[in-house]
Amino acid sequence: MGTENKVIKCKAAVAWEPGKPVSVEEVEVAPPKEHEVRIKIAASGVCHTDFTYLYDCGKGVQTLPFPLILGHEGSGVVESVGPGVTTVQPGDKVIPVLLPHCNECVLCLNPKTNLCTKNWEKLQQCVQADGTSRITCKGQQVYQFDGVSTFSEYTVVPEYNVAKIHQDAALEKVCLLGCGVAGGYGAALNVAKVERGTACAVFGLGAVGLATVMGCKAAGASRIIGVDINAEKREVAKTFGVTDFVNPNDHNKPIQEVLMEMTGGGVDYSFECVGNVTLMRAAFESSNPTCGVCVIVGWTENNLMLVGPKDLVMGRTLKGSFLGGWKSVCSVPKLVEDYLSGRIMLDEFVTHTLPLEEVNHAFDLMTKGKSIRSVIKM
Repeated sequence: MGTENKVIKCKAAVAWEPGKPVSVEEVEVAPPKEHEVRIKIAASGVCHTDFTYLYDCGKGVQTLPFPLILGHEGSGVVESVGPGVTTVQPGDKVIPVLLPHCNECVLCLNPKTNLCTKNWEKLQQCVQADGTSRITCKGQQVYQFDGVSTFSEYTVVPEYNVAKIHQDAALEKVCLLGCGVAGGYGAALNVAKVERGTACAVFGLGAVGLATVMGCKAAGASRIIGVDINAEKREVAKTFGVTDFVNPNDHNKPIQEVLMEMTGGGVDYSFECVGNVTLMRAAFESSNPTCGVCVIVGWTENNLMLVGPKDLVMGRTLKGSFLGGWKSVCSVPKLVEDYLSGRIMLDEFVTHTLPLEEVNHAFDLMTKGKSIRSVIKM
């Protein structure tokens, strides 16, 4: 592309300090080092996790290093590769994923988990394997959120975090498979393993929750109860498969009691898709106390105890889900093909398409419940 082995100057949305809006700046993106890939980002979904780490840092949420470029739900085209890279080449369409998959470590070789040890600690520190970032601004190192940073026109990520996808994929849609949609969809199919004819309850009908609903429907659930305090979600939720909509504000008793009465003893599967500990407890108590399965999909670092031994001894199961149980680099391309063949929905999640300069507006739309997913198009 004429830029190989050269520093690229481009635009990125830089968060200079926590609690403040991001600003679009000119940044410099260095060439990839060994086993790294430089990607020209085409689009990026705006996930609530980005908002959380920007505005809640230090307030019950891990403090990340700043300045920082957020974004972890992107798609793009490989611009160049570093030494040793064999899985992708320039011109390939790809999705950079926040979860590595080296296909060599003890976790990657274990079919029961989708986690990976490769560079994991460094990625959590928002740097690459050598402890540094590939992006600078005004002479200062800019950290890369989860080692990814898709709110930038170019980024550099480890080879182990790059999923090569079908060349026919619409990048402004499949970016959502980098996190939210894949996470919710897989929570139902891979983690809960929802069975045909069962009853499910999904707490929170944002993009992750609606993707969970989609997964429950694909698995053959006969009843899918959507729970949300935003009444405007009622109709859109039906599009994804919700059969019953419940607004907790319409009831004068705890929502778990409402669901227990609706189902005659609790749902077979419940999912918390917000990241709120109180809702997690409500979701757990909505499941059948003898055989129900509750899956925590929403992300939080609040460590309040959810359950005690007495809550589990009769047979309830509490599980967690990270990226829906998908082994990222090898699973995401298959999800893209499912979208291309019409087996999963993506277009319906995208309610707003905005330029990079409007990332802060995308956060505003999200927090006010006016969007399902905003996509930043570069």
